[in-house]
Amino acid sequence: MARLEDEAAQHTSALGPLVGLTREDIFGAIAVMLRETASDPQRLMKHSQTMGEDMIKIMTGQSDLAPHPKDKRFQDPAWQYNPFMRAGMQYYLAVQKGAAHWLEDLELDELEKDRARFISNIVIDGLAPTNTLIGNPSAQKMAITSGGLSLIKGLKNAYDDMVNNKGMVSQVDKKPFKLGENIATSKGSVVLRTEMMELIQYGPTTDEVYEIPQLTIPPQINKMYINDLSPEKSVVKYQLDNGIQTFVISWKNPSKEQGVWDMADYVRSCREAMEAVSKITGSKKVNVSAGCSGGQTASMLASKMASDEDDLLGALTLMVCVLHPKQNDIEAGSLVSENGLALAKRRAAKKGVIKGDDLARGFAWLRPNDLIWNYVINNYLLGQDPPAFDVLFWNADATNLSASLMGDFLTIFETLAFTKKGEVEMVDHKIDLSKVTSDLFILGGVTDHITPWKATYRSTRLFGSKDVTYVLSHSGHMQAILNPPGNPKAKYYVHKDGNNTLPKTADEWLKGAEEVAGSWWPYWMGWLQARAGEKKKAPAKLGNKNYTPLDPAPGLYVMEPC
Repeated sequence: MARLEDEAAQHTSALGPLVGLTREDIFGAIAVMLRETASDPQRLMKHSQTMGEDMIKIMTGQSDLAPHPKDKRFQDPAWQYNPFMRAGMQYYLAVQKGAAHWLEDLELDELEKDRARFISNIVIDGLAPTNTLIGNPSAQKMAITSGGLSLIKGLKNAYDDMVNNKGMVSQVDKKPFKLGENIATSKGSVVLRTEMMELIQYGPTTDEVYEIPQLTIPPQINKMYINDLSPEKSVVKYQLDNGIQTFVISWKNPSKEQGVWDMADYVRSCREAMEAVSKITGSKKVNVSAGCSGGQTASMLASKMASDEDDLLGALTLMVCVLHPKQNDIEAGSLVSENGLALAKRRAAKKGVIKGDDLARGFAWLRPNDLIWNYVINNYLLGQDPPAFDVLFWNADATNLSASLMGDFLTIFETLAFTKKGEVEMVDHKIDLSKVTSDLFILGGVTDHITPWKATYRSTRLFGSKDVTYVLSHSGHMQAILNPPGNPKAKYYVHKDGNNTLPKTADEWLKGAEEVAGSWWPYWMGWLQARAGEKKKAPAKLGNKNYTPLDPAPGLYVMEPC
């Protein structure tokens, strides 16, 4: 169960170019494979002969095929000691090996080969014997030791998913969690509510606070309480306990009628929230932090404010956020085509919004071993409940994505808008991050498959900031952020030569980086406090006469069903 929790937490869903992936791109990749295969029958015969030789060795007990040591699917001793199970495993490994060699031999360019490799891996992962009762010794043992109860429970879990989870296998047991009770429990109030967002101010926990407040801009999918999951791993609580005046935006889950909300609307909402934070705290500066797609929104906001010569923005923190994407950054990136992006935009515009569960389903099928087959085995074959894990509860609480915003995100990806200086127009200005001079803190995650750390490092070259800090957290996407003090496995990397001499490339930076044991949070907090002004007496009340407290945190918008 702990393994399931850890693996799934590394693959939380996120916005990115994959929202532009269409079935035409997938079918196109398959068509290229079939066309190239048919073009050379002799090559096909060669690989068929090699696979046949492997099959003969398996049947005669002479095969030495063995799974990769990190392949957790074949860890049960039965795969080694039961001759029938061992043969079944080796047949599967022979197919896997044969497909890999066949793909390498196809005369495709590197992009086409990446597409073919990705599609074939999805198919082969689905054929694994461990995905079936007859081919899974652990499930068979569980059925015997439970007197068949595991099979009954598995059928019940499957039925519940068909009825209550739109046919998708559940990744989390939601029953133990309730917002405001054991999730998102930091005290605060909504001090501003608009059609698009709620602004939440959290109550200070120290006698004194720093004069410059911090506003967090969350991604537009999932909900803002990732910042306040539990007291042990709450970024909100950690900021408050260190004297930071803390505000967080909570986005409204858009309906079909609100599918016209675009990046300009979201940036205007962020600027409105900053104005409210400034007036509530009396500060002439507002520090901003943001993660993932929220980081892209914050960067667009920073560019717009720089263009307008608006000096309200203080220091800027970007976590696990890619501003300079490349097609080969992520495994499935090779599938995204120019035609597919255009199709995705048109289909989204017709629907008005992209449903959160549709996004989650598509994302899961791009990493089926981690996000589907793991749970099929656990929930259906073993008859166990999925893990009750707060990060997975949050991840399953996805929101819709407005069609207009999706189109803007795809335009940013297509045009590489953040890398151009005044060439791409969006949000009523020509985007130019070189005009943004705020002190900058950028965070990446070592095992992040969604926003790979080397892609996040490219952002250090985009801004006009003279003070840029880059920190690499030793974990995956959301887990890279939620890595609080007290975690015995926590460690991070910083550059030995300080932050004003960051190398041009991630590889160069890594050569000069040093490992630091513990959480990166205290390092970031020291950086933030140094840019948060002087200390003053903590406010006795939240809001002010123009921004009166409304509902208690985490507000009403996070309570709305997906």
